[in-house]
Amino acid sequence: MINLAQKDVQHTLGKFLVTAMGVGMLLGIVLIMIGVYRGMIIDAQVLLDDIGADVWVVQEDTLGPFAEASRVHEDLRDTVRVIDGVKSAEALTFQNIQLPQKPSPVRVVAVGFDPFGTVNPVSSKRMVAGRGLMRSHYEMVVTDKTGYHVGDVIRLLRHDYHVVGVTHGTVSSGGEPLIYVSLKDAQELQFSYSNNRIRTDRARGIEGAEGHMVNAIVARVKPGYSIDEVAKNIETTLHKGVFTATQERTLLTQNLIKMASKQIGMFTGILVVVSTIIIALIIYTMTLEKIKEIAIMKLVGIPNSMIVKMIAQETLLLGVLAFIFANLFSHLIYSKFPKRVVLEIPDAWMLFAVVIVASLLASLAGIKKVISADPQAAIGG
Repeated sequence: MINLAQKDVQHTLGKFLVTAMGVGMLLGIVLIMIGVYRGMIIDAQVLLDDIGADVWVVQEDTLGPFAEASRVHEDLRDTVRVIDGVKSAEALTFQNIQLPQKPSPVRVVAVGFDPFGTVNPVSSKRMVAGRGLMRSHYEMVVTDKTGYHVGDVIRLLRHDYHVVGVTHGTVSSGGEPLIYVSLKDAQELQFSYSNNRIRTDRARGIEGAEGHMVNAIVARVKPGYSIDEVAKNIETTLHKGVFTATQERTLLTQNLIKMASKQIGMFTGILVVVSTIIIALIIYTMTLEKIKEIAIMKLVGIPNSMIVKMIAQETLLLGVLAFIFANLFSHLIYSKFPKRVVLEIPDAWMLFAVVIVASLLASLAGIKKVISADPQAAIGG
């Protein structure tokens, strides 16, 4: 039996492929948008995984240190350490700073920690050059996205910082590159003021008051103790905001990127609808172009079912080719995006199912035109 769809596609193969490529680029953007969302989820957990804390202690009545601003005294670390069930506790700071770089400064998140403490967020598996921090002052570990290398010197405020290590894939929950400095240096960077401000503070008797502040205390729980119970005990005893690692992960992956995920979902839906409309218009136009041939086929006795099958097959073939081009396009460009894009096979198959359904819906416009075609038009034309 003659395959009408095959013959028709062969007749207009170039136009058919170009159309599939155009629709495929739209669908490729859909895959990229889904990949951006997946990347945001992974980025939000990078720092949590590297720190590896069981409990986060932050300023009371806040969702800090990532969702809201948080400040607690550094010596709170010593108090947390003596809580029953706590194995170790360390102080951390997080702040946005600008690194001087050409042609423009680089915005990063600086993580401050005690290089000699029990928590080291500089993951050895992410190190690509150099080493971690080994001194209390003026050393820095940067991510490769900053453009700096081991041995570079970076001037911040009044001091020079020597780059001793470079990491890869280290980003904040918002996707900004991470750098690491000692806790003492981080406190100086965060709470350093101009000479006039220092003199004013001294006159008010608050000299150095903020120099011993941090953004969070992280703790690890002893084996055999319930993390939830230890967290509750810390909250009750110290009257601070306390979150377990699971709760902190939920705050980062749901609360912080909730609005962004809604926007991505809306854009993705719009692109799928637009792609469906384009496929429908293309199939309808192609049907109009061969309406005389369709009328002739009807006139010689070819049933509507065969002609409808031809339209449906062409539409499905267009959708499948567009899906293939979408995958090729997305894999060619995803690495060019400034933030992490994660392309996963299940997402691609989900889009394939959507494309098939959209193609079937799009074919209805052409099918309706086929059914209503008048065989007499072949004679009158």
